[in-house]
Amino acid sequence: MKLVVGLGNPGPRYADTRHNVGFRVVERIAARRGVSLDERRFQGRFGRGWLPAPDGASLELGLLLPQTFMNLSGAAVAEALAGLPVADVARDLLVVFDDVDLPFGRLRLRPSGGAGGQRGLVHVIASLGGQDFPRLRFGVGRPEGGGDTADWVLSPFSAEERRDLVGRVEAAAEAVESALLEGVTVAMNRFNRDPADSPSSG
Repeated sequence: MKLVVGLGNPGPRYADTRHNVGFRVVERIAARRGVSLDERRFQGRFGRGWLPAPDGASLELGLLLPQTFMNLSGAAVAEALAGLPVADVARDLLVVFDDVDLPFGRLRLRPSGGAGGQRGLVHVIASLGGQDFPRLRFGVGRPEGGGDTADWVLSPFSAEERRDLVGRVEAAAEAVESALLEGVTVAMNRFNRDPADSPSSG
């Protein structure tokens, strides 16, 4: 099984914030693949389905939105990995989250690496005891004038950003599926680029 985890905070108060873009991407994958996220398992919202491969086969897919709040996301991820048939974390887990160090909409896939200050990822790495698992960073930019980053990520996207958000989330969903089907290296070459050049634009 492939497990995709989107990081965010539970509840309507946070639904439209930048910090919840990981949830948005996984919800988009669920919609694309007809997966319901109604199961209450692994301290989160969970669903499973299938991802069709070009050779006619299908990959079993698990989708998880931890409901632990961002800074405790690792507890849900560790519980899911313990309870699901995920054979190789370094190959079969992929975590999606927001990144203030990337411009809005920029995607960056990586096969492993540090947390870069993203507290949800910090907790995932600590809970798993290692950082060798793929991740997709979704750029949300930084506030102009050096404002407080914590307040920034907990604020809604601007009207201008919302106009482009659907397309950028769609590109992120495509990037995740590409990484699962073709491998992270292939997907990196396609999606680690300026959003204007992404496969979903134009």
